[in-house]
Amino acid sequence: MIDPTLRRLLAITLFSLLAACGGGGDSKTGATQNPDISAVPPGTTAPGTKPGDTIPPPPLTTPPGGQTATFTRPEASRFLGRATFGPDMAAIDALAASDSDAWFRAQFSKPQTLHRKYIDAKYPTAGAAATKAVPNDFYESFWQQAVRGDDQLRQRVTFALSEIFVVSTQNEAVWPQTRGVASYYDMLGQHAFGNFRTLLQGVATHPMMGLYLSHLRNQKESATRTPDENFAREVMQLFTIGLYQLNADGSLKLNGGKPIDTYTRDDVSGLAKVFTGWSWAGPDQGANRFFGSVADPDRDWMPMQNYAAYHSTSEKRFLGVSAAGAAGGEADMALALDTLFNHPNAGPFFGRQLIQRLVTSNPSPAYVGRVAAAFANNGSGVRGDMQTVIRAALLDPEALAPAGSSLRTGKLREPLVRLGNWMRAFHAKDAALQYRIYYLSDPLSGLGQNPMNAPSVFNYFRPSYVPPNSALATAGLVAPEMQITSEPSVTGYLNFMQDAISGGVAENSAVRADYSAELALAEQPAALLDRVNLLLMSGNMSSRLRTKILSAVTSIAIPAANGSNAAQVTKAKSNRVYLAIFLAMASPEYLVQK
Repeated sequence: MIDPTLRRLLAITLFSLLAACGGGGDSKTGATQNPDISAVPPGTTAPGTKPGDTIPPPPLTTPPGGQTATFTRPEASRFLGRATFGPDMAAIDALAASDSDAWFRAQFSKPQTLHRKYIDAKYPTAGAAATKAVPNDFYESFWQQAVRGDDQLRQRVTFALSEIFVVSTQNEAVWPQTRGVASYYDMLGQHAFGNFRTLLQGVATHPMMGLYLSHLRNQKESATRTPDENFAREVMQLFTIGLYQLNADGSLKLNGGKPIDTYTRDDVSGLAKVFTGWSWAGPDQGANRFFGSVADPDRDWMPMQNYAAYHSTSEKRFLGVSAAGAAGGEADMALALDTLFNHPNAGPFFGRQLIQRLVTSNPSPAYVGRVAAAFANNGSGVRGDMQTVIRAALLDPEALAPAGSSLRTGKLREPLVRLGNWMRAFHAKDAALQYRIYYLSDPLSGLGQNPMNAPSVFNYFRPSYVPPNSALATAGLVAPEMQITSEPSVTGYLNFMQDAISGGVAENSAVRADYSAELALAEQPAALLDRVNLLLMSGNMSSRLRTKILSAVTSIAIPAANGSNAAQVTKAKSNRVYLAIFLAMASPEYLVQK
């Protein structure tokens, strides 16, 4: 185990980082202090597919000119640290020997493995998975794929999308629907490499989003009832166009020095009527099925269907368009989603959030503008091509520029990504391949974060979060992940990683790292640290930090082997490895990904 005194010193170091950045705070209280201004800069399956192991990838698209890059080994590590859940040495070497175009083509070509299929296999009796599965079953599948999945770009982008198009098991209606939550995540993964318009369709019609934002069973207006406006509001505010009108580079359009609202109260009311009549899928449109008393075993993942009897037939005006009363629910939704998809805000609004999740919290307007341009046209006249948008975000000159000291550079690594980094870098695996990593939500005993378990539709942190009274606030910059960073979460992270690095994670510490390569370098501490630096920090460790870690590692003496002290030698070598990794992952230089 790592010395508790050293652990306390590291906590002090991290608290100094918090002080410099203004601290974090509980995500709920932070949300109150910082109302969302996310637009402000500083289950479906493939058509005709039944449940199966994989979904074929979409056709590959040709990137616009000038978007191919080659990498040194440190540059490859940096790129993979953004585009995946983290590199291992083989991935670094492979990318350094190739180029970005070959890498993207390989990643876009890989088929998708379904989380829902994993859950169905655990409960093979007909209908059992829909009623017996629990969130832990999804967590198992999540970590299996995040850590071991060959389609690492899909894994990372899907996780990013899940933090933009949020559905959470903290909602009491969603909590029992584990299989449905798994299929929602599958849907995000399916459309991650497709088109933003089909992604938007998948989000709007998935029953888990219907439950979460309450447009499942939403009924048309009457003398005593108005349609539920929850999804109508959030599909604009959080998913597509934001609160304020944007220029093509994501900067605010102003009128008399003030931002211009993107939509009005009347737009919300009009759009709410579009999302009436949608409920569980099935072979009929009876009232029992609409209200949920017919429990079809696949209704938790099949796209919702529209029930004409409950859909508003009045005129629906929103965002400058009008849906005729007799058009029908499917046509009304198509018009609404087309309107949002083609809105000039959609590219810069979504593009900026994707950049924030993968690359940097504070992209320049020029960076956002280039990604928005890729959203508007993939080079072949296609709007919303996700492959092109992803390439543009990860290969932008600003993304590939050498890491600097500017406050604009980089982002705070969120806790789940840190854990994924460690497991992938050091080949942590479960002998039984179960990855029973369940209890991460508590910031003191875990990491303060679990997939698909955000406290609100605003995710664990808002894209516009600014740590109050901080240097970042003074500079007009944002730090989304700081919203879940506080003294308890820092302490919890240190405790968690200390135990993980030396003893493993998951139930019974079953997920353990393979430090064979690192142990072979234990008697060469400089080489050991170079390897850790490349795997975790893309070779960007400062000379000051390197000197400190090197001094700490070499202070652990390795006794001369004499044939009778093999255990002591092994322990000393292991402690050197544990300490080198722990100090690196505890350092601000690792936590702030540049």
